[in-house]
Amino acid sequence: MPEITSRRGLLFGTAAVGAGALLAGCTSNEPKDSGNGDKAPENQPVAADDKPGKAVTIGFAGPQADHGWLNAINVNARQRAEKYSEVTLDITEGSNDTQAQIGQIETLINKKVDVLIILPADGKALTQIGLKATQAGIPVINLDRVFDSPQAYRCWIGGDNYGMGLNAGLYIGEKLKDKKGAKVVELAGIDSLELTRQRTQGFDDALKNFPNITKVARQAAEFTVESGQAKMAQLLQAQKSFDALWNHDDDQGVGALRAIEQAGRDDFLMVGGAGAKSAFDLIKADSGVLKATVLYPPTMAASAIDLARALGQSKGVGGMAEFEIPSSITLFSAVVDKTNVDEYMPTGFK
Repeated sequence: MPEITSRRGLLFGTAAVGAGALLAGCTSNEPKDSGNGDKAPENQPVAADDKPGKAVTIGFAGPQADHGWLNAINVNARQRAEKYSEVTLDITEGSNDTQAQIGQIETLINKKVDVLIILPADGKALTQIGLKATQAGIPVINLDRVFDSPQAYRCWIGGDNYGMGLNAGLYIGEKLKDKKGAKVVELAGIDSLELTRQRTQGFDDALKNFPNITKVARQAAEFTVESGQAKMAQLLQAQKSFDALWNHDDDQGVGALRAIEQAGRDDFLMVGGAGAKSAFDLIKADSGVLKATVLYPPTMAASAIDLARALGQSKGVGGMAEFEIPSSITLFSAVVDKTNVDEYMPTGFK
C-alpha cells in the first residue's frame, strides 16, 4: 500500500476529488469567447483532450501487484493508455525489490521514453533513480509513494492517508454522536509505515469532535486477508462490546469480516478503507456490519496517464488557467455508503 507524506491542505478542496475536477478527461483546446467580444490570447496553453496529438511513449514502473489495490493501479494505467491512439505504454513487470525496480526504471530511461510514471516500492530508496531520469531530460510523474526530493519528479499525484482517517472518523462520529459512552476500535495497517500512522492520526483527530466517543482498542494488521482475520479475532476476544470499527484496508477487511462472522457479532457498524468491489457489494446489500468504506482511489493511475500525456504533448490541464500541469495533486478520500455506492461501483477493484 502507498506511503506518502501528509497533505492536509487539499483535504476538502473540490479540485482534489479523484483528480476529476482537474483532469475530467481534460477539456477542449478551443479558445472560448469571453462574452465581451474578446478571444482567448493566441498563446493560451491548450489542454490535453481526447483528440489524438503528438505520439508519446510513457514508461510505467510500479511495485509487484501482490495486493488488490496495486493490481488495480496497473489495470487503471493500461485502460487509460488504451484510450489514446497516440500513447504507447511501456509497463514493467513490477517488483518489491528495490534494486530490481531500479533496474527496470534504468531500462526505461535507456529506451528514452518521453515521460516516466513511477510508483516506487520505497520512495526514499528510489529517489536517486527519479533524479537520474529527471537529469536525463525525462519528466517524472511520481505516483503516490513520494520521493524524498521534489527534484526527483515533475508532478506528484496520490492519495490522502490523513484524510482517510479523518473522514472515517467523522462518518463514525456522526453515526454515534447521540450515543452516550460510545466505544470504537481500530484495525490498522502496518505500523512501520508512515501511511498507517497518518491514517490513525486523522481518525484520532476526527474523534476529538465527539466527546461522547472513546477509542478503546487498536490492532495493527498487515494489509492481508490472513492478518485481518487474525487481528480482528483478537480484537473481538478482548472487546466484548463496542459500537464501531474502522478498518484501514478492504483487503484485510475480507479477513476481518470472516472473524466477525465466526464470532457471531453484529452489534456494531464497520467502516473500511480503499474501495474494493467486494466492499461495495456488501455496502449495497446492507445486510451486515460493513456500512461504508473510505476511498484511496486507484484511479490515480489513470490520472497519471493523463498527466504524462499532457507533459509529453506540452499541454496544460483542462479547467486550469496555468500554462503547466500542477506540481502536486492530492486525491479526496470520499466516504462511500449505501447512499452513493452505485456511483462509485465502477471504480471498485478486485
